[in-house]
Amino acid sequence: MTITLEDMAWHRAIAQLIEALDRPNFWAQLVRLIHQHVSFDSWVVLEFSSAERPLVFAECPAQDGSPDQLFQDYLNGLYLLDPFYIASRERPQSGLFRLAEVAPEHFELTEYYQRYFRLNVVADEVQFNCQVDPDRTLCLSLGATRRFSVEQIALLAMIQPWVIALLRQRLPLERAEPVPGQALVAPQPGPNDWRAQLEASVKQSRGAQLTARELDVGRLMLSGCSSKEIARKLHISAETVRVHKKHMYSKLGIKSQHELFSIFLQAQSAGNETSLAL
Repeated sequence: MTITLEDMAWHRAIAQLIEALDRPNFWAQLVRLIHQHVSFDSWVVLEFSSAERPLVFAECPAQDGSPDQLFQDYLNGLYLLDPFYIASRERPQSGLFRLAEVAPEHFELTEYYQRYFRLNVVADEVQFNCQVDPDRTLCLSLGATRRFSVEQIALLAMIQPWVIALLRQRLPLERAEPVPGQALVAPQPGPNDWRAQLEASVKQSRGAQLTARELDVGRLMLSGCSSKEIARKLHISAETVRVHKKHMYSKLGIKSQHELFSIFLQAQSAGNETSLAL
C-alpha cells in the first residue's frame, strides 16, 4: 500500500487534534481541518437531550461579533421544529446525517423553513452525531449556502469515525470546565414543558384548551410532517390527524399554519421569559 503526502498530512492533523483535545481552540481547529476538504459556511456544536434545551459548546463567530438573534430564537424554542433535533430524539444514534435524510415531506413549505432555516442555514446542512447515552447526543452541524455534493458527502462519511471519536473524547472536558472566552447557554428547564407552555399561552391569549394529542399534531405540522407522517409517528390514522387539526384550528380561531406558528413562537418566548425570571 502506497502512503501519499496527503495521507501523511491528514494523519498528522489528526494527531494535532488529539493533542488539542483539552485546549480552548479545539473546536476551531477541528472545523478548520474539515473545511480544508469540504467547503461550508457555518457551524455549531450542540448537545441535544430531552431533559433540557440544547447546550451550545461552540459556534462560528458572527461577522460583526454580535449575537445572532435568529439562533437565539432557535435556542428559545424553534429547535423543537428542527428536523435534526426531532430525528435525534426519535432515533438516537451516532453517525453522519444529511438534511434530506431527516427532513419531513413538507419541510421547505413550513414557516420554520421560510423564517429561520432559509435565512440562517440557507441551503443544506449535515450533522455528525455522537450518541453519548440514551438521552444525550453531541452534534457538530455544518451549514452551507449550496447543496453538498455526492463527493463531499462521501468524504464526510469517510472521516466520520475520526470526527465522532474526537467528539466523544472532548465532551467530558466541555462539562468539566467551560472554554475561556466562550459563554455556554445555561441549561433551562423545559424541553418537555413545551406542551405546558403552549397550553398555558393558548389558554391565556385565546381562551382555548387544547388536548395533548392536538398539541402533538400541531408541532408535527409545524415541523413539516404530512398527515401520513404524523399518523405514522403518533400511531393513529390520517383521518384522525385531520380531525385533530380541524378541532385545533376551530378552538384557536385560526385558518393557517402561519397563524399557528405565531402562536407557537409566542408560547416559547413566554416560557423563556418565565425561566429567566426564575
